[in-house]
Parts: sequence; C-alpha cells; structure tokens
Amino acid sequence: MLTTTISDFRKDIKSYFDKVSKNFETLIINRGKDNGVVIMSLDEYNSLLATNHELSSLKNERRLDAAIEKINNKVTFEKDLIEP
Repeated sequence: MLTTTISDFRKDIKSYFDKVSKNFETLIINRGKDNGVVIMSLDEYNSLLATNHELSSLKNERRLDAAIEKINNKVTFEKDLIEP
C-alpha cells in the first residue's frame, strides 16, 4: 500500500498510476484529517466486487436455508405477519 499527499500525487501522477496498475498497489492520497482517496487497479476493484457478491450470496443462502428449515419443521407464522 502506498500513501502520498495530493501535491506529490499531482507532481508524479503517471508514476503513481503505473505502480497501481502494474504492481497491484493500492494508493491512498491523504487530503487532510480523516479525509482521503483510495486508488486501485480495475482488476483489484473487480475482485473486491466479486468477493462482496459471493459473501452476500452466502448470507442470503443461509437465510433461505433457515426459512426452509422452519417450513420443514412446520413452524407457523403469526397471522398478522403474512397478511398483506
């Protein structure tokens, strides 16, 4: 992970972009207290999105499995919860 200031980033933007895209680095540009920007390669970004999708799918699968188990065990729902 690389860090820099906005001033240094402006001075050497091409070099920073090359490091991010070719070396799979993540760049954090500090912009003041508790404020910044993260730059990452498109491959890394797509990988994060795919991981997030997989994790959310697993969570939904567990919720569906729990609902199916309740149905199989004949757990009844309160009438006011299933009425429109």
